[in-house]
Amino acid sequence: MSNYVQRFLLEDLDIRGAIVHLDSVWQEMLFGRSYPQPVTQLLGEMSAITLLLGENLKQTGRLIIQLTGSGPISLLLMDCTESLHLRGMAKCEQTIKVQSVPDLLGPGHLILTLDMPSMRESYQSIVPLDGKTITEIFEHYFKQSDQLPSRLFLVTAHNAIFGLLLQKLPNADLQDPDGWVRSEALAATIQDHKLFDLTAEEILTRLFYKETIRIFDAQSVQSGCQEDPAKIYSMLRSLGRKEVDSILKEFGEVIVSDDICNREYRLDALAVDAIFREGGPTIH
Repeated sequence: MSNYVQRFLLEDLDIRGAIVHLDSVWQEMLFGRSYPQPVTQLLGEMSAITLLLGENLKQTGRLIIQLTGSGPISLLLMDCTESLHLRGMAKCEQTIKVQSVPDLLGPGHLILTLDMPSMRESYQSIVPLDGKTITEIFEHYFKQSDQLPSRLFLVTAHNAIFGLLLQKLPNADLQDPDGWVRSEALAATIQDHKLFDLTAEEILTRLFYKETIRIFDAQSVQSGCQEDPAKIYSMLRSLGRKEVDSILKEFGEVIVSDDICNREYRLDALAVDAIFREGGPTIH
């Protein structure tokens, strides 16, 4: 699989982690959008991190991560389901001259939302943007939210993204007092695009060649932007026939924009009439 997340455990060190690799899913997210290069890179890094966090979802639900700021990039938004269907978008200026993450985003917040049907209400965590890179921002989040000590390592190429997450489990220091520092140093050597051509097992055995590694089954990542007209029809029905007809009368058609998937639905009078008839229009 070229789009996957794969968990692993350094058994003798009590350190867990995960690898993510993305190519076609990321390219599909970018298709039809004309983001400046710095935005494309940050969106790729956000994609990798969201999947590294989202693969921990064990129940039906979704993880939504937003970076909001007052700089040239006002929003980076990622949405991931428990089955690793991923979608995302950015809101930004079309001409961007600055390159550093603090200048690109400006003062703002990281907002992490966990939404599950089994929960009475969504869980949300908000922390200030603190870090010179995307990885530092999320490592700061882990620290602020009392999560396990964690390190993130990302590599972005022209058409692919590679990411690695390490997390220190409670007994790590008892297993090997130097294990965490050693593992961090080894993981930091991933800045090599040759790794893109290797399997997760090959990457891990190269990075942690002296360690006992348990590698779990890979989970496939897919695009979360499948076309779903039924949701649009349901939304319009919830508005009511009178409201939809008033929009139709004013503009000659009803346009529904799906910004996160970069898609637009246009409905004329016949389509609107079909939506409110029993059964609705035929969905192909």
